[in-house]
Amino acid sequence: MQTTSHSFKRPKADLSILELLALQFPNVDAAIAESARLAAVQTLPKGVVHVISDIHGEDKKLQHVINNASGTLRPLVEEMFAETMTEAEMEEFLTLTFYPAEVTKRVGETLTSPEEIRAYALQMLMPQLEVLRYLVSNFSLRLATNVFPPEYRELLLEMMHAPSTERGPEFIGAILDELVRRDRALHLIHLLGRLIRNLAVDELIIAGDLWDRGPRGDRVMDYLRLQPNVEFIWGNHDVLWLAASLGHEAALCTVLRVSLRYRRIGQLDEGYSVPLTPLEHLARTVYADDPAEYFMPKGQGMRPNEVVARMQKAAAIMQFKLEGQMIERNPQWDLGHRRLMHRINHQEGTIEIDGHTYSLRDTYFPTVDPENPYQLSEEEEACLTRLRNSFLNSQKLREQMRFMVGHGSMYLKRDECLIFHGCVPVDSEGNFLPITIDGKSLAGREMFEAIEAVVRRAVVDSEPEDLDFLWYLWSGPRSPLFGKDRIATLERDFIADKKPHHETKDAYFTLIHETGFCDRVLAEFGMHAESGLIVNGHVPVKVEAGESPLKRSGKAITIDGAFSEAYGDHGYTLVLETDRIVLAQHSHFESVEVAIRDGVDIIPKVQNIRMYDSPRSTRDTERGQRIGFRIEMLERLIEAYQTNRLHERPVVNS
Repeated sequence: MQTTSHSFKRPKADLSILELLALQFPNVDAAIAESARLAAVQTLPKGVVHVISDIHGEDKKLQHVINNASGTLRPLVEEMFAETMTEAEMEEFLTLTFYPAEVTKRVGETLTSPEEIRAYALQMLMPQLEVLRYLVSNFSLRLATNVFPPEYRELLLEMMHAPSTERGPEFIGAILDELVRRDRALHLIHLLGRLIRNLAVDELIIAGDLWDRGPRGDRVMDYLRLQPNVEFIWGNHDVLWLAASLGHEAALCTVLRVSLRYRRIGQLDEGYSVPLTPLEHLARTVYADDPAEYFMPKGQGMRPNEVVARMQKAAAIMQFKLEGQMIERNPQWDLGHRRLMHRINHQEGTIEIDGHTYSLRDTYFPTVDPENPYQLSEEEEACLTRLRNSFLNSQKLREQMRFMVGHGSMYLKRDECLIFHGCVPVDSEGNFLPITIDGKSLAGREMFEAIEAVVRRAVVDSEPEDLDFLWYLWSGPRSPLFGKDRIATLERDFIADKKPHHETKDAYFTLIHETGFCDRVLAEFGMHAESGLIVNGHVPVKVEAGESPLKRSGKAITIDGAFSEAYGDHGYTLVLETDRIVLAQHSHFESVEVAIRDGVDIIPKVQNIRMYDSPRSTRDTERGQRIGFRIEMLERLIEAYQTNRLHERPVVNS
């Protein structure tokens, strides 16, 4: 009779951990086999990691960049089939690879007879299997097959061994005949195309700022949630949307204001089921006669520009009031100078900022009480209550935010790269500047890790002080996600003089040109200073002005390439390959429809950032470190079996 008892002759503190591992590997041979497998996996090429930052709502461009693996799939396919495919066949195969769902749908509508469908499927299936075999060879079989569509996993494993001496053309033919008969041949081609894309990139890292400026942040997140291995590093726009989703009123008004400024209303009402009717009512009544000429939105839409401008202004005024309330209840931030509403002189039409008086170009404030300028009017209260309820009740917004937080962090270390969104706040001498978190003054790595804990806690508990802190991360002077002394929204909206519009960047952005400073930052986060590379986004690289993303130190790179059309319509992917680190620069993308119809691709400009003398293996990566720890635990399990601290059990076949 099988026994599941354990021996406790020589108990130690770690025995309970080994007992859990023994459930998976119940005897010496099972543990040895797994240890040998993991040792072999350590020798495989490291997985390819792609890092993209500052997508800012550009869902269609992001979809294409992911689909073509940031330009790395095309050269692979061209190299593999240069001698066997014509140029037209190559483009057809690449389009299928980039857009398998759309292409197979079109083919299904064009080809009607089973014979035509079988011929097309056979034409595409054989090169698909060849690419699949190549990509799978770079992974452990267990890791690769985890990405396989589960319903077709066994079938695909069988097909990967064909053709061979024993598995001739009739083997694949029999499979195709059955799939055509069951109307699943094109479905399999679709799944294989998606699988090739998924295996081309081992890990996709988004280095912050999914929302704002671009049209559909909701669709950006929808597509990212489909990827098999995606990690997020939070940016200041991300924590702003997170705070809004949790009902923080100042953050909510900021999200509304930015969405209206760029006329990105669809992501709110259509994407997240947040109707803007309450805000439109406020604009059409309280602001009915306001020309709001300095709030005109960018772009065109169904609502008249004047209405959208008034809606944006109404949201902005509520934002400034609520920010003033929040700053007052958080004196530890030392932001009293940014409470500006009470500094307006309504009789003179001026405002005092940092000791200077400026004329206001817009003096119409129908909801502002000069005696109590931070109090919301009755109409604003009613509007905000309804909008807040809509944000809180948006199931899709809540699910996306939980996914982003659950798969996210403040920084990541990958292949000698230290990746974060914005900066490490420092003074002009390069000393790490602290902020107070949970009563402790923290700087550098400790600050990042404490912020991460607050973000995760806020999603669960939504305590008011934590939600206020999320707002601080959006635009606070010492927020590592922001990195400027202020966000001069009110100044830009209401003051013609450009002097108060200036926002001073943190000294970090100057100091990363210096090798010594970069070494200190890398060491602070536990990286090797001599080989490490700092990677951040947040600040767009001015490509047109000839600015380089790689800093003069050679140890820091900025990968915010103005992905959004509103910023410049370029964009970067940092590709961490086995033998090099490559920066791929993307250009304008017309549309998915044009890409499918005309085979248009974004072929990036490629710049080598680092070259390695020999290709790196899994052993050299963070995944390799985890595997090493697992091998160590298996060795301890084997020792426990051999010394009878744990009893062996037979493996039960399922």
